[in-house]
Amino acid sequence: MKYLLPKTAAVTALGLMFSLPAFAQTTLTVANWLPPSHPLVSDVIVPLTEQIAEATGGNVTANILPAPLGPPAAHFDFAVNGVADITFGVQGYNPGRFKTTNIAELPFIGDSAEAMSVAYWRTFDALLKEAGEYDQVKVLGVFTHGPGEIFLKDVDVSDPDVLKGQKLRVGGGIVHEVASALGAVPVEGPSSKAYELLSQGVADGILFPPESVSFFKLIPQLDTAITVPGGLYNTSFYVIMNKAKWDSLSAEDQAAIDGVTGEALARMAGAMWDRVDAEGVTAMDGKITITPATDAQLAAWTQTLSPIVAAKIAEVSQTGIDGQAAYDMFLSEIDAVSAE
Repeated sequence: MKYLLPKTAAVTALGLMFSLPAFAQTTLTVANWLPPSHPLVSDVIVPLTEQIAEATGGNVTANILPAPLGPPAAHFDFAVNGVADITFGVQGYNPGRFKTTNIAELPFIGDSAEAMSVAYWRTFDALLKEAGEYDQVKVLGVFTHGPGEIFLKDVDVSDPDVLKGQKLRVGGGIVHEVASALGAVPVEGPSSKAYELLSQGVADGILFPPESVSFFKLIPQLDTAITVPGGLYNTSFYVIMNKAKWDSLSAEDQAAIDGVTGEALARMAGAMWDRVDAEGVTAMDGKITITPATDAQLAAWTQTLSPIVAAKIAEVSQTGIDGQAAYDMFLSEIDAVSAE
């Protein structure tokens, strides 16, 4: 026997069905230009996608694309234009576009990527974002890798002018000016091209964190390293999201994602860099001789690079924020995080 709802009840049920809120799952696309095994992908981006899904109760998931959509430098605009929903990259791959990153890329800043990254996010959130450089996107995080060091082959590392005339692969940003000021010849190229540049003799050495020397299999191309207190440079990274896609999420899902990004993302990324840098140093044992910079080198480099530091802080002020205040806050927060 069939039981039929009265007409009025059926209409009421249908109306309720269409009036209930929709809980359709949102799947975000994540662009990637690094090998899946790179720790920035395997230990930061992959866990981030998992944390987003967990924090939103499965309402928002993220799918990392299996192949690059384009060169590393294009990834910021991929997020701006919605080619991908989430992208990550290096601001220095877009010369002249970002001035506030100067704060995090200057020499002699700090020895811990975790402390620098958390301090960078706090400074960004309090001051740097007011410059408007990221107004076209939702910023999920900014962070730095570990202190950048010097890797060379067949040189006298005790020479105060050890870098003079050396062709050094650099990734863009302030590190290009640092290398030039110290007498080196910068050879720009993304990290994925480092092996090619060294193996073909286009570059004599490289400025890199230890992790990257190991990951990109550069150890056979080099035989000596010079470590610099606080790093000779640092590199700034971003993780961003298409603004329209962000605005399409519910307030609850936005709050959940904010809870696993920002400082939490910066801390996770920084801790990853510290761990893999230590592993990179271990991998060099017996293959690359690691020597601390001499007092004479540090004195000469500090004096030579001081005008660049001042000029870069002034560039930040050109964006409408107080560059010196941002720099001072950044250094203060590094000390605070290190003491935690």
